[in-house]
Amino acid sequence: MSYCLNPHCPKPENPHDVKFCRTCGSKLLLKERYRAIKPIGQGGFGRTFLAVDEDKPSKPRCVIKQFYPQSQGTNTLAKAVELFNQEAVQLDELGKHPQIPELLAYFTQENRQYLVQEFIDGHNLAQELAHRGAFNETQIRQLLNDLLSVLQFCHARQVIHRDIKPENIILRSGDRKLVLVDFGAAKSATGAALNQTGTSIGSPEYVAPEQMRGRAVFASDIYSLGATCINLLTVRSPFDSYDTNNDTWVWQQYLQTPISNQLSHILNKMLESIPIRRYQTVDEVLNDLNHQSQVAATPAIKPKSIPQSPPNSPSTFVSPSPSQIDLELEEMKTQFLGGSKPQPNKIQPPISTSGPSNKTKIDEELEELKAKYLGNNNP
Repeated sequence: MSYCLNPHCPKPENPHDVKFCRTCGSKLLLKERYRAIKPIGQGGFGRTFLAVDEDKPSKPRCVIKQFYPQSQGTNTLAKAVELFNQEAVQLDELGKHPQIPELLAYFTQENRQYLVQEFIDGHNLAQELAHRGAFNETQIRQLLNDLLSVLQFCHARQVIHRDIKPENIILRSGDRKLVLVDFGAAKSATGAALNQTGTSIGSPEYVAPEQMRGRAVFASDIYSLGATCINLLTVRSPFDSYDTNNDTWVWQQYLQTPISNQLSHILNKMLESIPIRRYQTVDEVLNDLNHQSQVAATPAIKPKSIPQSPPNSPSTFVSPSPSQIDLELEEMKTQFLGGSKPQPNKIQPPISTSGPSNKTKIDEELEELKAKYLGNNNP
């Protein structure tokens, strides 16, 4: 089938071997080679189509992304073309990363802007979540290590993705690598151009607060990746994992599998609502994620409620060593008798066992206290 790319065409479906739409007469081949087969996505800034490249013998699949301004005024159209071309140059460089789709072409046809990108064969993480259920800690750590390096590449080239969510992360079938997709022209990270658009970009569930106000920074991508992780861990919308009354995240209550305190701390820092309290760079997240410390070995945060240990159980109380108790009791004894603490490097006179009766009684009471103390706290 051929699909007409005219947004106003009432009947866009056509046979696969025709060059012009039978309903509206629009050209069906872009640049005489790219043929749209079916729509696969639509947003406020355009549409996405599965397509084939008919200029190659194998007719490989590709993706056509069509952009068009909401207003058709001359100035608006000129600005849209400028932003589109600027973004296309960025995408041409970003596509050199093996986990970002390669840019195959960009051009304008019939006053509409187009990008043609490599097709990534696989399922996005929203589909994976639906089919396989909640992710565990190992999968989340692999995801973060895989995608943070991609973001590092983008941020180094002054590009903020601004729409990170499970639907925009594809698990590639061939090598099981995660691929970050949807770098549309409307999502350019060029500061002046972004401010002039006056729009808030991204999916509300995953967007950082400052990005909702049209002021995305590099840390905004880190926030969105953190929100993606809690969605995959809880199988809930990030909206449902936030307590608006108390202005705090409560996603730990909805975990499907336990995670370590270390990973929980990292995710919470990625999700700080105030940008300055959040990780500022991808490197900071990677350093904490791969830092092997005592914290990583602490008991995991478990889903739902955690049963409380009984008082004085071995898990909540550690008895001091007998030698420590002996020293403390000896100090108490010395102070009670009015003596001074033993001085270092000074020989103390022996305590006579045949002295006054009050010393013998004190010794007995302290020994009894020591036995009782150790007896109550032994496991």
